[in-house]
Amino acid sequence: MGHQLLWAKKKEPILFVQLYRMVKESPLRFLPNLITLTNLLCGCLGVVWALNLQIQLAVYMIWICAVLDLLDGLVARSLGVSSDIGKQLDSLADLISFGLLPSTILYSLSSAYLPDPWPYFSFALTLFSALRLARFNIDSEQSINFIGLPTPAIALFISSFPALIYQNSEKLRLGLENPTFWLLMLAILCYLLVSKIRLFGFKFKNLGWTDNKYRYILILISLITGLAMGITAIPVIMLLYLVLSFMWQYQRR
Repeated sequence: MGHQLLWAKKKEPILFVQLYRMVKESPLRFLPNLITLTNLLCGCLGVVWALNLQIQLAVYMIWICAVLDLLDGLVARSLGVSSDIGKQLDSLADLISFGLLPSTILYSLSSAYLPDPWPYFSFALTLFSALRLARFNIDSEQSINFIGLPTPAIALFISSFPALIYQNSEKLRLGLENPTFWLLMLAILCYLLVSKIRLFGFKFKNLGWTDNKYRYILILISLITGLAMGITAIPVIMLLYLVLSFMWQYQRR
């Protein structure tokens, strides 16, 4: 036991020394991981705010995390510093920012309308997000396109809920006070995460219309609906993404 403790004590400073040397010798190599860790931090803060019923702040954290999630990959590719540890770290951050955080927002929102234990079912989304991310890490077919809806898409979809509820509280009240409504919505979202539905990704091999027409259509309509409807356009954009992906997949056959 004593030898094990001595070994642990010796190893720990070595690890920190190696990390320090890596950052000191090539600080840019650590930049993508630093962005990912910032993503993780924002996700943690969002969870705290969601539990404290500061829902709007939690929603802002989802948006910030989505930007950081795009940014870390772009920076890593531009610097040519992609690594296995970066990929694993990215998935761990995504589990918090796009798995636990949206689940916590759903929990806090549903707690205002439903008695226990129904709000706790919201965390099923975290479990299925973990399954989705684990499968993504070992699936070589998802390097360009997706199989199942990505966790950031689900999180952005849920980020629109507070605005939808606020603007349509009376119209939605019957549904919001019905556990079946929440369970059905959760079941659909969880299914989309781990489904075999193929969805086009957003990595452009070229800028030509033929290879990217569905991407361009989605971007254009998203901009128009976003300007017209604001955050409440997100469910419309999500539905459009699914429809266009079905058309894209059908065309490929």
